Amino acid sequence: MDLDRLTPSPLPSAQVQPVRRQLAVLPWLLFLGAAAIAVWLAWLIWRPEPIGDPLATSLVAFDKQDRLTVFSAELAPVVASDDSRLFGLVTSRQVAVIPARVDYAIDLGRVGRDRMRWDAASKTLTVRLPALEVTRPNLDEARAQYLREGVWITRAAQDKLTRDNTKLAEQLAVQQAANPVLLGLARSAAKDAIRQNLAIPLQVAGFGDVKLSVSIDGEAARP
Repeated sequence: MDLDRLTPSPLPSAQVQPVRRQLAVLPWLLFLGAAAIAVWLAWLIWRPEPIGDPLATSLVAFDKQDRLTVFSAELAPVVASDDSRLFGLVTSRQVAVIPARVDYAIDLGRVGRDRMRWDAASKTLTVRLPALEVTRPNLDEARAQYLREGVWITRAAQDKLTRDNTKLAEQLAVQQAANPVLLGLARSAAKDAIRQNLAIPLQVAGFGDVKLSVSIDGEAARP
């Protein structure tokens, strides 16, 4: 038996060096592969979400505020009523100052995509609101002041004078609430409120500083 044939012959030195180099590079390749996988997984978890639709973002901001009160006015209607009884022999008069409050509101439930326009180039959102709604005057009769005139004012006459003055005060408050100055203040307040309600959600959604142009039905469209 030839023992020389059973003994493996050593590799040539020219082949040993490449093998050693490959073994030395292998850990680095594994490390770089693991790092690449970790970066890919981190990107999947923390990647920025694509910016959505600015109109949808704005409508969501309106969703929980179907009716938004934007302005309130305190009024003080001064009214007077007369009463006559016993064929005009007994007359009485009552002058009343009855504080009243009226609220101006916007029905945001009527604001849809058809009332919005987005200009991506200038990052401007244009919103057209429905006309202001003026609530029924809330009379504060607990703070009312009365001045009565008459020689003899019966309880029935006094009650009638008070009822008549209450109706007149409500009618006068409605007229005062339609004053152009008050309507102008209410419209300005409505625009400011809408700008504030939309600016933050749009910034959070990733649109940055957005220009908001708000107008109301019944007036010329302007920022």
